[in-house]
Amino acid sequence: MDASGNASLGVRDSNWWDATREWVRGGLRVPQSQPRIGLALGGGFARGIAHVGVLRAFEKNGIPIHAIGGVSAGAIVAAAFAGGADSYRIEEAALSMKLRDVARWTLNPLGLAGSDRMTVFLARLLPGKRFEDLKMPLAIVATDLCTGRPVVYRDKGDIVLPIRASCAYPGLFLPVEYQNRTLVDGFVAMEVPAPPLRGLGATHVISVAIPNRADDREFGNMLSIINRSFQILSSRTEAEWRRASNLVIEPDVARIGWDSFADARRMIELGERAAMAVIPTVKKWFGNPVPARTEGSSLPATA
Repeated sequence: MDASGNASLGVRDSNWWDATREWVRGGLRVPQSQPRIGLALGGGFARGIAHVGVLRAFEKNGIPIHAIGGVSAGAIVAAAFAGGADSYRIEEAALSMKLRDVARWTLNPLGLAGSDRMTVFLARLLPGKRFEDLKMPLAIVATDLCTGRPVVYRDKGDIVLPIRASCAYPGLFLPVEYQNRTLVDGFVAMEVPAPPLRGLGATHVISVAIPNRADDREFGNMLSIINRSFQILSSRTEAEWRRASNLVIEPDVARIGWDSFADARRMIELGERAAMAVIPTVKKWFGNPVPARTEGSSLPATA
């Protein structure tokens, strides 16, 4: 239960939420001297539950978020938050979540599991099902398997299929066909969706990168090999999203298993701890804003 007593409804404290939405819907205006915070949530499968702790640190400290973006697991958390669910409501879903809630094993040459069950899970979690229903700008990133480029979904249209596409980890989940594209996990083309938040008006971007174990030399199955391969690939593209970020938060969850939903509470604690370490810096922005860092970053195609 949060201080406002709204945890059971998943509704944020009204004062904090009013401050957050001032800029995003064109009502009250945030002074130009004030930063517009964009929060970019990276992928990580079950480890992405750490994002909930990051959101909680911002809520507790009254830091308004004006735009949010997500890749893979980060896309689920970002969409729920953009729709109005607070960290307690998202935590409730995370604590009860099982692999079977989002995956259905199948015999298919394109992947081991379908993600159709995710539709039911998202229907329970998301306050809004379309971009037009959201309380703040949201960017969901998937990867076009044909072009190899990231595709950003925002502004209008369905949310659920873009999320499923953003979570379609190659080899594990089947690709998602949507709007004449064959889509897979956004992580493949963009590990953390910091650049799109610049396009949503963020002057300051805080990126949350979920680390993986880099020292694991035991490759017991196909997925462990694929996962390590993507770690190597993402290290080659890391510089771009870091250039678009003012701060990077890295929760200490690397040694927790990729599918360890049972460790959700621990991951939330670690996410909050990592975010609390940067809160003093973020608060200084509101008293003495620093220039936005946009040099060298390019925006991907928008769907």
